[in-house]
Amino acid sequence: MSASIELPFACRCGEVTGVIEHATAAQGDHVVCHCTDCRDLVRHFGQEDRILDEHDGTALYQSRCARMRIHQGKDKLAGLHMTNGPTLRWYASCCGTPMFNTYKNARIPYVTTILANCDAEGRKRLGEPLGHLFLGDAKGDTSNLRPLSMNKLLRRFLPRMIKDMLSKDRRRTELFDAITLAPITEPCHLTDIEQKHLGRS
Repeated sequence: MSASIELPFACRCGEVTGVIEHATAAQGDHVVCHCTDCRDLVRHFGQEDRILDEHDGTALYQSRCARMRIHQGKDKLAGLHMTNGPTLRWYASCCGTPMFNTYKNARIPYVTTILANCDAEGRKRLGEPLGHLFLGDAKGDTSNLRPLSMNKLLRRFLPRMIKDMLSKDRRRTELFDAITLAPITEPCHLTDIEQKHLGRS
């Protein structure tokens, strides 16, 4: 496959590296999310300066789960639940870099990659974001930002999810067990002290 349609990624220290294959605007969704959980995930790991934009937004690329290839450092990946909800946040345990978002298991197959960890040329190929999610949680004047509804994003995501289910590609993913569809490592939850530190309780 041509490297020109791969999106390389790496954690801050370089221990975890890999690519998202077929990473184009047509094959996935480039969005910016301003939700509290995305923001607090970055704050939890102290990486606001390198990940959040001026409106506390996180640039993301959502694609099919089987498009991910981990080249090294798979054993360094860990999962975190910010809440009791189903979203699983993956990070590099070696340096505390937030990396990906997924569903809690591969029954709903997708991977959302944090673009701050990605190659600049690969990011450029994705073009401008489709829009901004959860602008109500954004910081500052957002009148010039294009809002994106979660319903519209889900309508775009649904065909990819169906393809992964019918083709059994959700069983060919780096982050989940092929048989059980469970995460490759047992996720943890924010402790009460960590919640309070973020001002969440």
